[in-house]
Amino acid sequence: MADASVVVPSAYRNNITAVPDWLNKGDNAWQMVSAALVGMQGMPGLVILYAGLVKKKWALNSAFMALYAFAAIMPCWVLWAYKMSFGRRLLPFWGKAGLAVSQDFLIGQALLPSTHYIDEDANAETAAIQPWYPTATMVFFQYAFAAVTVILLAGSVLGRMSIKAWMVFVPLWITFSYSVGAFSVWGGGFLFQWGIMDYSGGYVVHLASGTAGFTAAYWVGPRLNVDRENFPPNNLLLALAGAVLNTHICAATSLLVWTCWDVLFFKKPSVIGAIQGMITGLVCITPGAGLVQGWAALVMGIASGTIPWYTMMSLSRKLPLLQKVDDTLGVFHTHAVAGTLGGALTGLFAHPSLSSLFLPIPHSKGAFYGGNGGVQFLKQLVGASFIIGWNIVATSIILLIVRVWIPLRMSEEELIVGDDAAHGEEAYALAGQGEREAYTQNGVEIEIPQV
Repeated sequence: MADASVVVPSAYRNNITAVPDWLNKGDNAWQMVSAALVGMQGMPGLVILYAGLVKKKWALNSAFMALYAFAAIMPCWVLWAYKMSFGRRLLPFWGKAGLAVSQDFLIGQALLPSTHYIDEDANAETAAIQPWYPTATMVFFQYAFAAVTVILLAGSVLGRMSIKAWMVFVPLWITFSYSVGAFSVWGGGFLFQWGIMDYSGGYVVHLASGTAGFTAAYWVGPRLNVDRENFPPNNLLLALAGAVLNTHICAATSLLVWTCWDVLFFKKPSVIGAIQGMITGLVCITPGAGLVQGWAALVMGIASGTIPWYTMMSLSRKLPLLQKVDDTLGVFHTHAVAGTLGGALTGLFAHPSLSSLFLPIPHSKGAFYGGNGGVQFLKQLVGASFIIGWNIVATSIILLIVRVWIPLRMSEEELIVGDDAAHGEEAYALAGQGEREAYTQNGVEIEIPQV
């Protein structure tokens, strides 16, 4: 029998198996996995977390707001917002818009903050360390952070914001608010040049979403009194599934500390409280995740399980502004407060050796390590102030413009009925044999016969 094997010329064999000099398959694979894990926090993580934490009549609407944001960010990101966040400088706090959907294979002008610096004279970014993966990988990785930020913001306005207004708000906010913070802190803008430390989003993601969410909640207005006073979660098991549980030092410590405070003051451990504590721990550690040592992460976990708990469970009942603004899921406390806390503590505990790996700015370190470390702590506070101020102003302007054409709030009927009035659909079919008792068709309620 003749040999059926095929002899492949060596030149052709090399062409189909060789890896380009600039590509490291391991680096690229890990970056893609990391992007997927971040993205999963938003979809399905936050989508089903919101669906479970809200009142039954808002389960579908809340999940859909999160899902819409996750999808809507992608075209905005690749068409203009990515370049505004990680492209060439237009202003010290703003990048030039441009397409990220191209045939580029190397990361040229868009690099991780730890891999580039700005040549002020040339007004262009200069690579310090060339990453070993394609531009497309970086675009996807940063998209996941942008999408999660907007979804977190949604948590402040669940249960009353018009879905049409939300659909317009999302692309405007990612363009005029998120991209400014991302470029300023991560993309080579003035805060990065100044040495602000935000390893993985304490400022860019969490402080921005918490501040913008609280601002949006002010302009949209509160829920109905009956909803605000009685807003039980419809499915805590679903909410637990949506909460991305892990054993990281800060997150685990924060969860335990928050639970202990609940037991101490309210005599019972709360599942919702445990979820909140885990979230504040994750938020608090993000600015210093790669910059602090394990003992510092433990201290940060204790702080993040205590201070946001106090602002949410005690201070919010005393301060008139916090009482007036209806922040549905307490995003201000779990993200804005915890994000600011994490940034400040990073300014205290950032290790000199780890800081030098993160920033091309020499002698960066936390105040705990003496010398000029106190300067870093003050820088962190100034950086937080910029993110807070910009998000208040930008979010307010966007919503004031949107409401000229689209009401920010749902109608009175929609607020009373919930999902069925807003979407003509419900999250759960509980009556009869898994069917609803009635459904809405063209505004007319039609009864379903029970079998």
